[in-house]
Amino acid sequence: MSNPKTTENETYHAILEALNHLINVVAKLRSPDGGCPWDLAQTPQTLIPYLIEEAYEVVHAIRSEDQEAIAEELGDLLLQVVLQAQIADDDGHFSLQEVAQGITEKLIRRHPHVFGNLEVENSEEVSQNWEKIKAQEKGESLEMAQLLSRRLERYNRTLPPLMASSKISVKAAKAGFEWENVEGVWEKFNEELGEFKESLESDDKAHQQSELGDLLFTIINIARWYDLDASEALLGTNERFIQRLSKMEKFAEHPLSDYSIIELEKLWQQAKKQLNQ
Repeated sequence: MSNPKTTENETYHAILEALNHLINVVAKLRSPDGGCPWDLAQTPQTLIPYLIEEAYEVVHAIRSEDQEAIAEELGDLLLQVVLQAQIADDDGHFSLQEVAQGITEKLIRRHPHVFGNLEVENSEEVSQNWEKIKAQEKGESLEMAQLLSRRLERYNRTLPPLMASSKISVKAAKAGFEWENVEGVWEKFNEELGEFKESLESDDKAHQQSELGDLLFTIINIARWYDLDASEALLGTNERFIQRLSKMEKFAEHPLSDYSIIELEKLWQQAKKQLNQ
């Protein structure tokens, strides 16, 4: 009968060995002596699109509940972390070791109920303690850290625009920035739609962008009133569009660009009908 402690140690060392191998591979790719020209040309800024893309790939895999895909996409995301750290190390800024140490220390510091003597009753108290500790780390008072504008700015700075708007809408509503009824939201939608249409009559691109943003934000508020997730809704629409386009390409005898808009509409309806069956 195997010793559980031995098995645990073997697993631990296997994980470390795999991570160390990845680190060495990335270091080789970035090496001026025989490395990869593409990897050597990358900077933290040029890798931003890949970092975002890989994060979304992980989310998609998790939603699909495909365990193999989840493992693969997490690997791709881990590569981006290691690559960013390797570039920073090459430039003399920080190393992957410092990254790992920093997040480990933060987790321990922000969980005194696990790694210290603090007692908590529920997850709500955990969240409250987390915010207190976070404020202390930044040299802020808890009151300053909990200002609505500070929290909303954090969402706007760190989340994709659609997700940030949804978060901002919810938090603002809880703070009292809310319509009395849903009719008020629809009135606001019609008002913003009119202002957006009016802005399109001018050549002021900045004003048009501003009015488009106001209209989109109002739609997100409508979604909140009906307990709908705007991000999920748009994701579903994107997927349906791509599925129908794929069907159209199967029905078509020529590239879609060779068809007129009337012919494309017929193919679209044909694809939509088949997918709805």
